[in-house]
Amino acid sequence: MEASAGLVAGSHNRNELVVIRRDGESGPRPLQQLSGQICQICGDDVGLTVDGELFVACNECAFPICRTCYEYERKEGNQVCPQCKTRFKRLKGCARVEGDEEEDDIDDVENEFNFDARNRQEMHHAFAADAMLHYGRASDSDLHHGLHFTPQVPLLTNGQMVDDIPPEQHALVPSFPGGVGGGKRIHPLPFSDHALPVQPRSMDPSKDLAAYGYGSIAWKERMESWKQKQDKLQMMKKENSGKDWDPDGDGPDLPLMDEARQPLSRKMPIPSSQINPYRMIIIIRLVVLGFFFHYRVLNPVKDAYALWLISVICEIWFGISWILDQFPKWLPIDRETYLDRLSLRYEKEGQPSQLSPVDIFVSTVDPLKEPPLVTANTVLSILAVDYPIDKISCYVSDDGAAMLTFEALSETSEFAKKWVPFCKKFNIEPRAPEWYFAQKMDYLKDKVLASFVKERRAMKREYEEFKVRINALVAKAQKVPEEGWTMQDGTLWPGNNVRDHPGMIQVFLGQSGGHDTDGNELPRLVYVSREKRPGFNHHKKAGAMNALVRVSAVLTNAPYLLNLDCDHYFNNSKALREAMCFMMDPLLGKRVCYVQFPQRFDGIDRHDRYANRNTVFFDINMKGLDGIQGPIYVGTGCVFRRQAFYGFAAPKAKKPPTRTCNCLPKWCCCLCSGKRKKKKTNKPKSDMKKKNSSLGASAPVCALEGIEEGIEGVEGEKFTLMPGQKLEKKFGQSSVFVASTLLEDGGTLKSASPASLLKEAIHVISCGYEDKTEWGKEVGWIYGSVTEDILTGFKMHCHGWRSIYCIPDRPAFKGSAPINLSDRLNQVLRWALGSVEIFLSRHCPLWYGYGGGLKWLERLSYINATIYPWTSIPLLAYCTLPAVCLLTGKFITPELSNVASLWFLSLFICIFATSILEMRWSGVGIDEWWRNEQFWVIGGVSAHLFAVFQGLLKVLAGVDTNFTVTSKAGDDEAFSELYAFKWTTLLIPPTTLLIINLIGVVAGVSNAINNGYESWGPLFGKLFFAFWVIVHLYPFLKGLLGRQNRTPTIIIVWSILLASIFSLLWVRIDPFLAKSDGPLLEECGLDCN
Repeated sequence: MEASAGLVAGSHNRNELVVIRRDGESGPRPLQQLSGQICQICGDDVGLTVDGELFVACNECAFPICRTCYEYERKEGNQVCPQCKTRFKRLKGCARVEGDEEEDDIDDVENEFNFDARNRQEMHHAFAADAMLHYGRASDSDLHHGLHFTPQVPLLTNGQMVDDIPPEQHALVPSFPGGVGGGKRIHPLPFSDHALPVQPRSMDPSKDLAAYGYGSIAWKERMESWKQKQDKLQMMKKENSGKDWDPDGDGPDLPLMDEARQPLSRKMPIPSSQINPYRMIIIIRLVVLGFFFHYRVLNPVKDAYALWLISVICEIWFGISWILDQFPKWLPIDRETYLDRLSLRYEKEGQPSQLSPVDIFVSTVDPLKEPPLVTANTVLSILAVDYPIDKISCYVSDDGAAMLTFEALSETSEFAKKWVPFCKKFNIEPRAPEWYFAQKMDYLKDKVLASFVKERRAMKREYEEFKVRINALVAKAQKVPEEGWTMQDGTLWPGNNVRDHPGMIQVFLGQSGGHDTDGNELPRLVYVSREKRPGFNHHKKAGAMNALVRVSAVLTNAPYLLNLDCDHYFNNSKALREAMCFMMDPLLGKRVCYVQFPQRFDGIDRHDRYANRNTVFFDINMKGLDGIQGPIYVGTGCVFRRQAFYGFAAPKAKKPPTRTCNCLPKWCCCLCSGKRKKKKTNKPKSDMKKKNSSLGASAPVCALEGIEEGIEGVEGEKFTLMPGQKLEKKFGQSSVFVASTLLEDGGTLKSASPASLLKEAIHVISCGYEDKTEWGKEVGWIYGSVTEDILTGFKMHCHGWRSIYCIPDRPAFKGSAPINLSDRLNQVLRWALGSVEIFLSRHCPLWYGYGGGLKWLERLSYINATIYPWTSIPLLAYCTLPAVCLLTGKFITPELSNVASLWFLSLFICIFATSILEMRWSGVGIDEWWRNEQFWVIGGVSAHLFAVFQGLLKVLAGVDTNFTVTSKAGDDEAFSELYAFKWTTLLIPPTTLLIINLIGVVAGVSNAINNGYESWGPLFGKLFFAFWVIVHLYPFLKGLLGRQNRTPTIIIVWSILLASIFSLLWVRIDPFLAKSDGPLLEECGLDCN
């Protein structure tokens, strides 16, 4: 699909497809012309072959060249492809030229011996995908015939091509006597099966034996060179034997030949001097907690039994929550990546880059709430990322179908033609222009070239003009015309009705549609707005992301995906390379479902009053999870393996066959295994079907493995385990998309034309595509919660995948966070509501996913992530207890003995010691830790509490309650948004807690003054309890009052009213009257009157 195709809008259900031409085209362009290609040398149409197929001159990169230019290059030119520099092969119908004699009618000589594992899997899945495209048009016999291959024998070089030996000098030269699947062109099939015999190629007597590798001097020279390098390596090991030699081969002085073979990353455990004391204090704290609860349960307060019971229940819940939060942090680790090794392995000089393609998703909904300029900066940082141009595709999902977003993206694509070459020429960071020009730095230092200073000033002027154009679009969009928006060519905007519009796709950049000012190609930029119709459940953000998964699979089908929020830009242009160090690592990558980066934010005040940076979670909890099975998915800044979204289980490591037990003889194990087999075979077929249906994702995985094995020629009958009907039920009724799911290493189907891909792209974003499929259940982003990120990552971990936590030295991505109190509480409310929905669903970690690949410590972390909102109920009760104790004169504990005082003191010491040791190994500052503790209380008694009740109403009663926010203008100063106040009902509970605790402190002190010196001792414990609540709520009080102490009257009225009612109630029950110690007076019986 070319960028010049224009905006494509249509509906698959209504059989509509419209192409709206872009400005500058002479006339309307029919859709049929999209199937043709233009020769990049002469500009003529590429044309067709003698068999009626699209003419492809280069089988490596499919660079568009017509037959005339192809024959001229072979006869008169240098005989290589202009793009990938691969020698042209002789195609059917073309005359031989000098150099074709060595081919022996085999087209692909260059790659005949490329046994790279990635190419092997790609070729197998490509043939299976082409077969799946025609599963409704071909017979099974034809299908199986197309999947039987002739094997090759791998070279003795670990499956890698030896660069210094010509292909014709290898010792074994297998031949391919037959075509594949009846095809007309022979393709390389780098596949080995030791069970099948080798078919050697016949030798020509007129040729030298060295051409076939026999007696070749090149092989002897290579062996001698290899021995010398190994001797040098051994000498280096001996020289470094008494030093810090790394046995894993991570030393910096290894030879270049070994540097490219070393791991791309390594795991760095926390030093034992830091982690061992931390673990010891956790065990000690657990023991002390047991003795503390033993004392609390066995020593009730009889005169305040209700207060004692409530406090004990709350403390037990806090203890369980601490265990769920603490033990997943038992194995924290750090990781280190080696970008130079990645380049050495996959970016060899003079060869095309072998780095895997990546599809990047950016999601946006309302351009008035998510400013187009912010989205534009994110897109510009993506287009300028340090990664091969042809490996990047950016998809922007506009779920609001706003013409403002479309026009802003069009302006962004034009500005990118100037911005991208500037970034790559001077290697600047960050590559989002708004934040690059805003950073305070002296760009004239370090002897910067004069050309940089000149071009930087010119680029800043260009960006200011770009901002003016974007802001003009925003100002124009404030007032919607009555007839709706109209495009520049007079066509009505298809998305005028936000709830009823067709799907829309526009390719702004990519392929032949857009070069920068230096004449270089730019990454693909695709605008996508999925179809929406009344009566359909579109599943909000999760549904939009699933639509992007499908449309990207049809158009580009990169094996890896990166999703970003529209306000998260690339702060580190090498972030994708950091992720590829894990994903493309041969030892680690196959079992990794995603690489999660920490979230970092701009525009937060220095004190971070409301813990927006959330460093305790990202730098402590996530590191701990990385040592178990990997971090949870947090919704943005995450690189995924596409296959993990399709509900497939992680590949299992092959283990050598062992006996079931070491204590029993072998014959006993055989009997046991025989009994198990017999028991399994006796099950009726109905039970087996029921079991397979209950497995959910595992059943399709087995079917896919069967397909792969059938492709490899091991057992062709297994291909029928998952016919087309089951694939349609799982993935939907798109043959192109279903075929793309079989391509593990990505890549589009060469047999499909651009016009057919365009129609399929519109098809897969139609509103009814997911009906009666497993999308949102087992495939893609999982539905059922507003926090679809946690649920999606949980399902992947249940399938046996592991995830990786990557923290580069320079933060990979940066975004914006709501820094004022009301917006922050509403954000936390959304997160907590999603956790409550998961807890009340079938995906609750307490009972879902057993028998899969989820580790028990990882399960504890997911349980903690779903039940933490329920802590708000005991937390609210516990924060109310100090005021009750001060107003009533009672307390939650009896008079403490020496032993009891020891347990209380030990528990407090363990709590502080655990926190200090956590800060020590993680590097988190004490101020960040304290802000996190404060906001845990603030959010717990407000947003989490409302989330629990809202979740119960939504799940049990079907009532969807929304807490709306109305904003109040802030100042036009730095961090003015911090002091902006927005009314929300979330502010009432913490305000009430503050007031009643302050009233309790005043009443307690007054009561102590009235009762004398002896009452001051018991008062200190109650005052400490009350001050603990007030200190934790202090940032809330500060935000409530604001800079000029401007507080809405309704807050004061409601809070004083509730606090007064509560206080007067207790005064009525137990008034503060001094007890008289005088004599009791009785009636004397005399009438004094």
